[in-house]
Amino acid sequence: MDLDLPPALNLGSNSDGDDMAYHHEGADVENGFPTSDGERLDGGAAGGHFTRFQGAAKVHVWGLTFLERFNDDAYAHHRNDNLYYPFASFQDWELASFLLSSTLSMAAIDRFLGIELIKALPLSYRTAKELRGCAELLPSGPKWQYRVISTEHPMKLPVHLYWRNPLDCIESLFNNPRFAKDIDLIPECIYTTAECTVRIYGEWMTGEAAWMMQVHTLVFSEIICLTSLLQSKLPANSTLLGVILSSDKTNITNMTGGRVAHPLLISLANIKMAVQNKASSHTFLLTALLPIADFLHLVKRMQGVLEARLIHQCLDIILEPLKQAARIGRMMSDPAGNLRYCFTPLASYIVDTPEAAMLACVRGKTSPLTTASYKQFGDAFQHPLRTAKITLTQLNRIKSKCDTQDVEAFFATCEPYHLSGVVDPFWRDWQFADPSQSLTPEALHHWHRESYDHDVQWCIRIGVSTLKQVTGRAQRDIQCYLVAVIAGAAPPGVVIAVHALMDFRYLSQAVTIDENQCQKILNALKTFHDHKHEIIEHSGHQGAKSKNILDNWCIPNLEMMQSVVPSIHQVGSLIQWIQRNQQTTRTTIRKNVDIFILRHLLLRNRRYILPLELDIEMAWMMGSMMTRGDLQAAISDFWRTERVVSNFLKKAELALLSTTAPRPLRTFVVGSTTIHLNFDPSLRRQAIDDVAMKFCLPDLQAALTDYVQWEGQTNQGFHKLTGQHRASPTADLPFQHLNIWFKVHVQQMPHHSGSAFLPALTVNASLPDANWKYGRYDAAIFTVDGTKQWPTSELKGHIVVEAELSHGLHVVPQQHGSALERTTQMHVLKRAMRAGVMPFGDILPLDQVRSFAHIIPRFGPVADTRLTPQNSSKFAQSFFLNKYIDKDFYHIISESA
Repeated sequence: MDLDLPPALNLGSNSDGDDMAYHHEGADVENGFPTSDGERLDGGAAGGHFTRFQGAAKVHVWGLTFLERFNDDAYAHHRNDNLYYPFASFQDWELASFLLSSTLSMAAIDRFLGIELIKALPLSYRTAKELRGCAELLPSGPKWQYRVISTEHPMKLPVHLYWRNPLDCIESLFNNPRFAKDIDLIPECIYTTAECTVRIYGEWMTGEAAWMMQVHTLVFSEIICLTSLLQSKLPANSTLLGVILSSDKTNITNMTGGRVAHPLLISLANIKMAVQNKASSHTFLLTALLPIADFLHLVKRMQGVLEARLIHQCLDIILEPLKQAARIGRMMSDPAGNLRYCFTPLASYIVDTPEAAMLACVRGKTSPLTTASYKQFGDAFQHPLRTAKITLTQLNRIKSKCDTQDVEAFFATCEPYHLSGVVDPFWRDWQFADPSQSLTPEALHHWHRESYDHDVQWCIRIGVSTLKQVTGRAQRDIQCYLVAVIAGAAPPGVVIAVHALMDFRYLSQAVTIDENQCQKILNALKTFHDHKHEIIEHSGHQGAKSKNILDNWCIPNLEMMQSVVPSIHQVGSLIQWIQRNQQTTRTTIRKNVDIFILRHLLLRNRRYILPLELDIEMAWMMGSMMTRGDLQAAISDFWRTERVVSNFLKKAELALLSTTAPRPLRTFVVGSTTIHLNFDPSLRRQAIDDVAMKFCLPDLQAALTDYVQWEGQTNQGFHKLTGQHRASPTADLPFQHLNIWFKVHVQQMPHHSGSAFLPALTVNASLPDANWKYGRYDAAIFTVDGTKQWPTSELKGHIVVEAELSHGLHVVPQQHGSALERTTQMHVLKRAMRAGVMPFGDILPLDQVRSFAHIIPRFGPVADTRLTPQNSSKFAQSFFLNKYIDKDFYHIISESA
């Protein structure tokens, strides 16, 4: 559905305009864009036809760059002579950085520095105390502070709140040159075609909420339900900086007292999700440690109410600067040093379901997003939103009737409204903040854990599996195999319901989603609701403890699924709102004494500042004649992420231009796929007869002869697996030896974005060994029709083969002419046989490989217990092409469904 744009907005044609420009003497400061000799940074969304909000994110004057901020401290003059001050040299700083980043105690660091070999080094510190003293001289980022929180109700111990100004955290992210090319500042509407009929949602700035926040005149639209959004009046030319908050209680110690922390992380929604979702990008900052209090109230339920009130009280204190900036704005410098008038709406608060209810001020068994209660969680439609206005109106009504300090009476009065007893929600005076919009569905808690807690348990109780409790990686793997494993064993209606929920999860995790895909998400959810009764009929839906069959669907995450598509419309793709890993906090807090917590946080805050400043300084010194664009490239080279994904596409381009690279090329590109072989083969110069014996390929000689005589001489574009071998098994070949590679690496571009590349996948074709008795032969997709292009043609003009030089698997047509099996909606493959006895095999050139493929046997009602991962492809004759093995592969295979 498209936005009804107000006539007051003069929207121009599609533009290449940039969000950000490095300022210099030639810049047009008034309009915020550089002149022709200025360095421009791309901030717009890739692909599609888009209309940008005219006049947004104006540059006002020049501000301060990160480097200028860094040098604005009392010790800056020392760095004119010594870049590494307060350390003596690079080696001195490098060792200090290692020790400060380690988990060593002060005593252990003292022992290390006391080693004679280390004492001989010219270090500026000799003890752990001196090392920390040096670290404290470094410029800090946002400063930590603490306060003793007072409450009207007694607690076992006083509560200390540790936090730092969240607005300073947002500004430090906004000003960070690492993200200069990865920040979107202008809201935009993206469409699939120039007719602007099908909207595309991706980054936060492509959602309807960002656009409507930017509107500075009253606009009515049937899409936006929030009155606060509709009636907002931001100044013209302002810049939206969306705030992301994330919190989750985290166990710090398991064996010594079970210490728990409640960290609050903050990030900037304008940072592109490709960078945002990388832990190595450090886009999430720890902004507070929320207190965990023990109240002395006699009623345990009231203790929970008081704890919720305390959290909202603390959030009120912590987030006040963001609320002020959302109301009146604040001038901030972008990574280029341009000063912009910024406002800070709450874009997303990422939490699990219980904490979402606490933040929305609703009690258990109530939806935090809608007016649905637990008996309505299984409804096949979305209930009306529980907007901020509704909740605040109800609270005001309750306050007029009851004393807020009488916790039990206030809680009882809240019951008809399903409210939790919180008096003053932290979001009540934050412009644009509304729980029904900002509590975005989150993949880990709301989809993946729901899959194991419910989908897998249904299958176990029906009798498909006897799987015991598993955690972590195994739960993720189960999602990839579940649908194929239960096919034939579970009743058809149950399989359809489970595969519909699985489709819902995969479709909802796309990086970019258009209106057609939104409809597919809704269709998948409808399919589940149409067949969910069969799960109950076959005793799959049972109580966790009672084991009684349940006739209701009181599953909070199931109700949350109804909000997925509306949330996509508002804030863009939901894959960008992922619960942050709390490992940072676990390694931060190691002491039971609060003052040590604060001191550790202060030091940790400083030691991450110097490396970035050094990178900028060194880049600056390496080329004083650099343009700002060259400087940004130099910064990117110096500051690499911790995990580097091999870019075989770039290697292929370099190999093609090289005159010294061995031919044929070991790395090359075919269509959207890059193929890579190791330089040295796994087996070198093997006789053809020996290869035929090792791989059990008696017709290898004939297959090679056919390939050379018929395909090589006629220069046919694509080799096909058709007919019998025409050449004699004893025919002569122009070669007698073969080089054999056991692995080929296949790398592809992401299906929804051409701006990056995926990690390479490995297709194995190796001989039998101790682990793989019959050899390891993975499946791959080959093209056999030059008129079809992967991935746009899906499987049309392509075949699935086992990489053993190569055995074909034919797609088996299903009833009514469909290529998909009815209950699983997956392709069924059958091993191609020659004369009904020998597997059908042939030679296929490597440049016809298009993708890795995963096949899984069709186990039927009862799986053969003799089948293992190592032998199933050897003995099974019928398979599923498992589309759930990878999200990108899923979208390619399912695109035409």
